Amino acid sequence: MGSDRIFGIDLGTSNIKIYKKGDGIVIDEKNLIAIENKKKIIAYGDEAYEMYEKAPDNIEIIGPVKNGVIAGFRSMQQLLTLFFNKPELKKGIGAKEFYICVPTDITDVEKRAFYDLIASSNIKAKKIHIVEKPIADAVGADLPVNAANGILMVNIGADTTEISIISLGGIVLSKLIKVGGNRLDEAICQGVKKNYNLIIGSKTAQSLKVNLASAIKQEEQTMKVMGRDLVTGLPVELAVSSNLIYESIKEYLDTIIDSIKIILERTPPELSSDIIDNGIYLTGGSSGIHELATLITKETDLSVNLFTNASQTAIEGIGKIIENEELQSLAYAMKQTIYNV
Repeated sequence: MGSDRIFGIDLGTSNIKIYKKGDGIVIDEKNLIAIENKKKIIAYGDEAYEMYEKAPDNIEIIGPVKNGVIAGFRSMQQLLTLFFNKPELKKGIGAKEFYICVPTDITDVEKRAFYDLIASSNIKAKKIHIVEKPIADAVGADLPVNAANGILMVNIGADTTEISIISLGGIVLSKLIKVGGNRLDEAICQGVKKNYNLIIGSKTAQSLKVNLASAIKQEEQTMKVMGRDLVTGLPVELAVSSNLIYESIKEYLDTIIDSIKIILERTPPELSSDIIDNGIYLTGGSSGIHELATLITKETDLSVNLFTNASQTAIEGIGKIIENEELQSLAYAMKQTIYNV
């Protein structure tokens, strides 16, 4: 089989990423599908995201992955098939092998759904390997996952934050909490509604988060946004304060830090000493909030390592496992379950 027939997949809540052996990351698009009248697929990926919050009632925009797990099995399967019909992936039909990363702290049934998504699709995979997402994350961050060395990974995604201790190529401890970038966006929407009587969409909230959000209170800044006045019902433009954004997201950032502390309290002493030496490795698409690393250091007394490609460390790790035979022991197989869908 040619090398172009081995693929890696990271099914994120926000984005789906696909790695092709020899070519690198070939797909990094929104994990969304647009369905008209509950029947016809009219768009998917980034094109479906363009329609999000703008579509009429007869067009539904579906995100098949919720809280890190597959919530819409059929939709996810349709979406995967559409991506593999793209020219850059067309040869993937009948692919020799697939590597798919899954969160650690989910049920066996939820984990198996990731495997069965590929196994029961028309992609006709011959071999399917599972890689725990924190392991893929650490490999993508160039960390020595097979060493007798404690590594603390904190991956802040769209719907979830996964906090894991890794040593000797395995997961020692892991905790998945339902706090991520989307929850912060919702909190910003609520804060703006409560304080300004202004209704904004999640894309606007995301823009406010990117431009104004800080984990530590900063000198006040403002940003003008468009929304709908709650009283008059008319569209208006208002300047939103960075202090409001800070107050809106603070509770959720505290929840993440409290969960990091819980994992640290449960960590065996020998691994704790490694973590004190090496610090925390912060990844995930929602890890780039201004001063978040500073806040975590202040609350835990641990240094924080950041990555410029934080949203892609997991898929890059899958890629390294695919390309490097010495790392392939980090993946494992799983039996298929038959789903009635």
